[in-house]
Amino acid sequence: MTLGPETDLWDAHHPRAAQGARPWDRSYPAGIAWDEPVLQEPLALALDRAVAAFGERPCLDFLGRSYSYAQVGDLVARTAKGLQDLGVAKGTRVALFLPNTPYYVVAYFAVMKLGGIVVNVNPLYAEEEVHELLADSGAEFAVTMDLKLLLPKLTSALAPDTRKKCALKKIIVGAMGDILRFPTRQLFAVAKRGELARPPAGDDRYLRFSRLIDNDGDFTPAEVGIGDVAVLQYTGGTTGLPKGAMLTHGSISANVSQLHTWFIGVEPGTQRVLAVLPLFHVFAMTVNMHLGIRLAGEIILMPRFEIKTLLQTIARRRPTFFPGVPTLFNAILHYPKLERYDLSCIEVCISGGAGLPAPVHEGFENLTGGRLFEGYGLSEASPVVTCNPIAGSTKVGSIGLPLPGTEVVIRSLDNRDQEVPLGERGEICLRGPQVMAGYWQRPEASAETLRHGWLHTGDVGYMDEDGYTYLIDRLKEVIVSGGYKVYPRHVEEAIHRHPAVAEVICCAKPDEYRGEVPKAFVRLKEGETLNEEDLRAFLADKLSPMEMPREVEFREELPKTMIGKLSKKELIAHERAKHDEERAKHAGQEQNEQGPAGESPPLEETKGL
Repeated sequence: MTLGPETDLWDAHHPRAAQGARPWDRSYPAGIAWDEPVLQEPLALALDRAVAAFGERPCLDFLGRSYSYAQVGDLVARTAKGLQDLGVAKGTRVALFLPNTPYYVVAYFAVMKLGGIVVNVNPLYAEEEVHELLADSGAEFAVTMDLKLLLPKLTSALAPDTRKKCALKKIIVGAMGDILRFPTRQLFAVAKRGELARPPAGDDRYLRFSRLIDNDGDFTPAEVGIGDVAVLQYTGGTTGLPKGAMLTHGSISANVSQLHTWFIGVEPGTQRVLAVLPLFHVFAMTVNMHLGIRLAGEIILMPRFEIKTLLQTIARRRPTFFPGVPTLFNAILHYPKLERYDLSCIEVCISGGAGLPAPVHEGFENLTGGRLFEGYGLSEASPVVTCNPIAGSTKVGSIGLPLPGTEVVIRSLDNRDQEVPLGERGEICLRGPQVMAGYWQRPEASAETLRHGWLHTGDVGYMDEDGYTYLIDRLKEVIVSGGYKVYPRHVEEAIHRHPAVAEVICCAKPDEYRGEVPKAFVRLKEGETLNEEDLRAFLADKLSPMEMPREVEFREELPKTMIGKLSKKELIAHERAKHDEERAKHAGQEQNEQGPAGESPPLEETKGL
């Protein structure tokens, strides 16, 4: 390959990278070298190569309508021309407020060609959350669809009171009917018209996507470098406004190159990628979309997750590559009419986002005959950091080996700059070409996370003698009970081994005596029964007394994020609010009994006395 001035190869022998022996060297799969160069380039080049070499092959499949690589390339060019005519240029922020549709892929690459910055916005965010992200990013343009779930949240951002903090100038609206095949288009127009939203008539701040692309596609590409920011990927923080990770053309393309190397022996143009995870999420953006295009594969887009539709799609469209999260694979395993669907087409799955329980891992591989590999990543790393080898030894329960050019070390929880011995728990830290440039307009947070060139993940784990890393828990989610550290993931894994348990979340419950104690929230498999006493008896030889949940709450459903990952933050907030309410009620009762003269100091001051 001929590399231009805008293209680079990350060399792992460079002083930026590790020197000396690495624990994972002995475990690296045959045919892959950890220190081989990693390609960094402007992101649109991979699509250009696929269009040139595989123009007639299918690129996208959306609800049965197929778009070839040549068609997608033409749509991207015309979208870029339309956006350029509106004033989108290098550095312009463009918000994509979209589900998995061709609009997302086309708009994304059009912005890349113009040197703009994509701002990924979760379509399920509440209106106020959408406004906060628009204001923080300074997005001037937004692309969305004519759906009531989406358009009104952006329309309100143009209101006079909101305009004071938002820079939004124009909303580009794609019609759902325009991307559906016949006769689905007509059926949707009749059956779903109550779900459609129309832009205000005569308001030039709105532009139909069909008018945007009504041109010859003759635009002027921007000069894009690998250090230019491509995406603002807002992290789902547990508190406060999420921070925008600045992912560059170089960091994202490096991660795609690393993953491409990991998929040793895969022939271009042979894969069908199932994209049920939302593309606005960094995992799906990189692994489903970018890697799918790098492999010149067909990307099967699902606009939302619905278990029956997912199984029908697998049986009919026959995907070979299926990135997902544990709850997604678990939902498939427990679908009551699973025997009706042939899932044998699936060859490779990558699981990320949360720990993969061993029963789910084994059960899904037995069901499909394919291989399920657990990996690990985070938004700040574009996102994939480690993965079990596709060709090589897999260690169930581990998050695998560092990808090529990626260094992983475990640092002390007490001294963030001190490395701990192999096998000892600490904070997972890394450096490599896929790491972000920093947080958007947050220099202090950037300096705290990127310390001395190392990305501090806030995750607790350890590395074994073969270089495989094991994820224990989020640093912020570790339960400190009477000075003893309880790792929720360890408790969850023990509970998950009970045959009646489908899903479990363990989190901290405030406690006046110990500070915090573990509490478990459990969803049972359909038709199963279990009570707290029997579960405790099952756990007696699996958990220490300090790790044993002080309370077990059985629920019909457990909260999940947009990508289907079990979410703790709602439960943590609920437990804290309940505790504060009980404490306030107790304090009020004491004051009524003692009177003003007998007022007690706040509980925080008496804790531990």
